Amino acid sequence: MPEAITQLSVGELLGGPERYLIPMYQRNYAWEEGEITQLLQDVLDGLLDRDRATRNYYLGSLVVDRRDGHGPALFETLDGQQRLTTLSLLALYLNKRLPGTLDWPAAAKIEFENRPRSTATLQAIAGAALPDDGSEGLAAEQINSGILAGYRLIRDLLPRLVEDQVPLSDFASFLFERVQIMRVEVPVNTDLNHYFEVMNNRGEQLEKHEVLKARLLEKFKHDEQAQACLHRIWEACSNMEKYVQMGFTPAQRRALFDHVEGRLTAVDFQAVGDVLARTASAAEVPGQGDALALSAILEMPTCVAGGRVAEDDAGDDAAPERFSSVINFPNFLLQVLQVHLGENGVRLTLDDKQLLPAFDQHVLSGEHAAERVKAFAFALLRCKLLYDHGVIKREFHNATDGWSLKRFKYTDKGAISYVASFGGEDEEAGVNRSLLMLQSALHVSAPSQVYKYWLTAALRYLYRNVAVTAGDYLTYLQSVARSFVFDRGLALEQERLAYYDLIYTSGERQRVADGGLAARLRYGNIDNNLVFNWLDYLLWEQYKDGKDSKIKEFVFTFRSSVEHYYPQNPMLDHPRLSKKAVDAFGNLCLISHSKNSRLSNYLPDAKKQHYRGQTIDSIKQHLMMEHPEAVEGWGEESIRTHEAEMLEVLEEGLSRSS
Repeated sequence: MPEAITQLSVGELLGGPERYLIPMYQRNYAWEEGEITQLLQDVLDGLLDRDRATRNYYLGSLVVDRRDGHGPALFETLDGQQRLTTLSLLALYLNKRLPGTLDWPAAAKIEFENRPRSTATLQAIAGAALPDDGSEGLAAEQINSGILAGYRLIRDLLPRLVEDQVPLSDFASFLFERVQIMRVEVPVNTDLNHYFEVMNNRGEQLEKHEVLKARLLEKFKHDEQAQACLHRIWEACSNMEKYVQMGFTPAQRRALFDHVEGRLTAVDFQAVGDVLARTASAAEVPGQGDALALSAILEMPTCVAGGRVAEDDAGDDAAPERFSSVINFPNFLLQVLQVHLGENGVRLTLDDKQLLPAFDQHVLSGEHAAERVKAFAFALLRCKLLYDHGVIKREFHNATDGWSLKRFKYTDKGAISYVASFGGEDEEAGVNRSLLMLQSALHVSAPSQVYKYWLTAALRYLYRNVAVTAGDYLTYLQSVARSFVFDRGLALEQERLAYYDLIYTSGERQRVADGGLAARLRYGNIDNNLVFNWLDYLLWEQYKDGKDSKIKEFVFTFRSSVEHYYPQNPMLDHPRLSKKAVDAFGNLCLISHSKNSRLSNYLPDAKKQHYRGQTIDSIKQHLMMEHPEAVEGWGEESIRTHEAEMLEVLEEGLSRSS
């Protein structure tokens, strides 16, 4: 009888004789840039951790059911198929990039039950030569776009993440030898229907931020009011999908926040605690009058400690699914700690794996820890309010979905609404719209939670400035974006500045690398999507009041594929352009993998026809398609002209900052 749990390296998992079946009841492969980036970053972090680089790094588990049959074992994958497929795509890519250096088979070991497109796409990727993805050999109806996009994301992301820090061969060796997966076999004759029912309804283990909350509360084990205050602040802030005011009763809300701008009126943690104690009643708080045990506080449901949410909070506008945060709570805690302590020289890694060590070092250790916890808790409340009012969210309302920059508005009678954060009540107008567009450009350029330094900069600005005007806030974020583009994204490697240096220091910058802007903007030199998104933002600002409705309605989405408008390898023996022309910035644009994954080798006219009647993926791409010189055909002359126009936009935006 096989062992129920087997520890395997990634090399053993994918290089062994066993095969893995993705059953038809599992969803299609659906990992996108955020999930893939996080997996790559996790492996890289394990390699770069000197204490861990010589030890095993555990990536998770794979739950399988062994199917009877002849030949090598076949495992039906019950849980973990997204990670398994991504690891397979990653291994296929590394095998092509490092031929002859890896002891790993070239074929994929995954089969997809009753999904011939998925199987064909994976086999095509496995059989293609580097750097091809095999899609050219498949008809459109044979391609699984999710798997193809996943491979292309790995192909584009991995070199940018790894190669400026460690050799790719070191990454591959660590992945195949040190990264471990626990393969868990369910017992023979397991009722899989019952298994899935149990899996779907099981309780989750404590997450890191819940452990952190318990550690913070322990500092107040003899202070009932401080415990209750920290608990209430934590519960109000931890629901990132709700505005922080919704975490308090109407009476507390009226006492803590002013009605005009929604600013916090309490000046410190003690003042917040006094308000909560004054507005709570014995009937509303379980155990009022007795010191609350730590376990009792941890078990309190949201919106109980300090008072129940009134009925006026249960309306449609209060529904938590209306807004979706651009960051999760554990990473937000790290952002707040960075903003709170950053002026003292603290520089944190914005990775939630470092959540507990960061708080142990900077908050919980040494003398006066209780006072540091109070100071952090008050900073958390302030930052959540500033975040809610000054940072974009996704809003799902009235059957629409889009970026939103709104603040919470309420009246003495308890009516709740959401209006533009800056200016009038219309968020589509004026500076509020510009702020929304710029923040969304910054956000989609950094999909991983670990790299949201733009959010650090935004929170720091809001935190340090009592009275924030929309114009000054926009000017500041524009300066941040310029610095991220020119002092990091386009700077020569030896002249690149760290993100924290760009945020926390000031002075003259190396704005354009030696050799000129055009040389740095060639294909292969741009390793930061913000370069394209910053240009699209500048173009939107330039044309937003014009007659082109597509530019007016343009929104930033997650895009990570640098596309050659005139293809590198045109179909049907059409003429090739010189490498100098085809790789020039005038021939490049940023698009999504999924939207145009099958058009990479099509000529410009065919691409233009594909996009006709659709929303545009890129303003730069839209201008290329509508370029006057392209009427007779997009070629080297139109590429040069368009590039000169785009460089002028970038340079004008740069000169306005000087």
